[in-house]
Amino acid sequence: MRGCLSRASLRRRLTRTTFVTDGWPGYAPLKTMGYRHRPKVQDTPERASKLLPRVHRVLGNLQTWLRGTHHGVGRKHLQAYLDEFTFRFNRRRTPMAAFQTLLGLGSQRAPTTYKQLYGVEPTG
Repeated sequence: MRGCLSRASLRRRLTRTTFVTDGWPGYAPLKTMGYRHRPKVQDTPERASKLLPRVHRVLGNLQTWLRGTHHGVGRKHLQAYLDEFTFRFNRRRTPMAAFQTLLGLGSQRAPTTYKQLYGVEPTG
C-alpha cells in the first residue's frame, strides 16, 4: 500500500496535503514524506467486532479461509484468491446459482491453460 500511495501522491505533486485515515500503521510513513497525517480511530481495536460486526465477520472468514483452506497465499496470487472468495461470498445464500454460474462459465469458454494462469500466455 505504501508504494502505491506514495507514487500517487508524488505524481500529483501534492503539497501541504493532510491525509485523514484510519489508524492502520501502513500510513505512518506519510509523516516522514512531508505530509500531515491525522489518523482517526473510532475506538480500540478490541471493539472492532462491536462497531462493525458484519465487516469483522467477513474479514475473519476471509482470514480463516486463506489460512485454513489454502495454508496462506503469496502476494502474486492474492487477487485470484480474493476474487474467488468474493464470488463464493456473493453466492453464499444460493448455492445452486453458484453451480449454474460455474457451469455456464465452463461451457462457454475454452479451458484455461497453465501458462494463462501464471501470466505467460495472453488471454484472448
